[in-house]
Amino acid sequence: MTSGLSPSAWVDNREEIILSIPAEFSFSQNLHYLSRASSECMFHIQNGRLYKAISMEQDPQVVEIHADTDQGLTVRFLNPSLPDEKVRTEVARYVRDWFDLDRDLVPFYELAAGDALLKQAVEKFYGLRTMGIPDLFEALSWGIIGQQINLTYAYTLKRRLVETFGKRVELEGQTYWLFPTAEKIAGLTVADLDGLRMTTKKCEYLIDVAQLIVEGKLSKELLWDGGDYQTAEKRLTSIRGIGPWTANYVLMRCLRMPSAFPIDDVGLHNAIKFLLGKEKKPTKAEIRELSKAWTNWESYATFYLWRFLY
Repeated sequence: MTSGLSPSAWVDNREEIILSIPAEFSFSQNLHYLSRASSECMFHIQNGRLYKAISMEQDPQVVEIHADTDQGLTVRFLNPSLPDEKVRTEVARYVRDWFDLDRDLVPFYELAAGDALLKQAVEKFYGLRTMGIPDLFEALSWGIIGQQINLTYAYTLKRRLVETFGKRVELEGQTYWLFPTAEKIAGLTVADLDGLRMTTKKCEYLIDVAQLIVEGKLSKELLWDGGDYQTAEKRLTSIRGIGPWTANYVLMRCLRMPSAFPIDDVGLHNAIKFLLGKEKKPTKAEIRELSKAWTNWESYATFYLWRFLY
């Protein structure tokens, strides 16, 4: 057992690590969510197993993740050379964060049991976790790319960005991609991004955000420094190109703030419309009324409702 994580959080077997999982966790539910986008380029799924390259300070680590039993999540290292103790610890942290394994969902499930909308969602998707985007630049980029376009085209744009400026890892005939670093994008111009066929504004926003991160003016630590969701949201929305939707999406998927609530999200509106059997989408005032009981769980409520559509 190595240091850096709670002894109950994992077991280090060197060639693989076993992450403990809470009772309210379903690998199959999360895998089903991850498999919804056939054009995803950051990981791939085969025979019920998840494969991904994880960026490390040293060599990137390619891992296979599976759960053959309810006893834990197995993360197997595929690189030819075995990673050292520090890297194994960082990979364990990354995967726990990615799957939000340290979140106690019991209070959310208790809340949902008495909520007309969430009760249906929890019954259908029990064990689902809000799958995260641990890297801040990747989360912000995905939020910016996805602004005002459909999900299919957003994945197309992300793939172009990753395959043009990201790092490629080849292993046993398979290609794995690492998301472009902030340092890489910060040094580019809008003209350099022309081949992506994104709007000029989005290109500017990506470069601006990358430069803020490189300059140390934007980080997960700085966003947490205020100690609350409202302060973090305000800091993000003060950045050109980041509105309330993008800010809340990032706070939800990357910062893991449970109160993050992208209330203007079209998918959320359509999910509520579907569950209520209405002809029209709810107004923001109606959503605020429906969500009064979701306090401190708005993020999970949104993610579960999204699953009816995505």
